[in-house]
Amino acid sequence: MTGALVAGIGFRRGTEAEEIAGLIERALALVGAARSSLAAVATADDRASDPAIRAATARFGLAPHPIAAAALEARDAEIVTRSARIERLRGVGSLAEAAALAGAGPQSRLALPRIASGGATCALAVRYDTTREP
Repeated sequence: MTGALVAGIGFRRGTEAEEIAGLIERALALVGAARSSLAAVATADDRASDPAIRAATARFGLAPHPIAAAALEARDAEIVTRSARIERLRGVGSLAEAAALAGAGPQSRLALPRIASGGATCALAVRYDTTREP
């Protein structure tokens, strides 16, 4: 399953890179996936340049994958957890879940619904490549 998972991240300003990276590690452990399974870390495009997310993703040899608001909203119907606060601010029930799904592509499915730490949320989506031969 190398490179089959995309982590979606939502985080509050001031959240440290260690907290974000630790949450990604926890998510991978919860689904029994190795670090090599992580293909991308997606977040809202207006947060992708934040130093904390850049430092956290660098620990996995990645850079943040920015997701436009319209792409987040396009996956809202598939979100399984909802935050009234995030819905008000972002127009989606869970930024982490929407970012994971949007970042993983059109055929993706949630592998892990949103989990949270004090300042961040993380969800995992599985990429399904429909162009590969069996």
